[in-house]
Amino acid sequence: MPKISVEIPQELLEDLDDHVGDEGKYVNRSDAIRASIRKNLDILDEIDARHGRLESEN
Repeated sequence: MPKISVEIPQELLEDLDDHVGDEGKYVNRSDAIRASIRKNLDILDEIDARHGRLESEN
């Protein structure tokens, strides 16, 4: 799996960390960020579908 580097404001990182770990929903930060990216892409696909911008599946 490729690794990337991103800059995240401290406030967002602290909010993210509230959801990570033994008491959180996610095992680690990477897991939380991947889930967030997937959710964001799903939302963008829904928006594109409403505007007729999705390519048809073959």
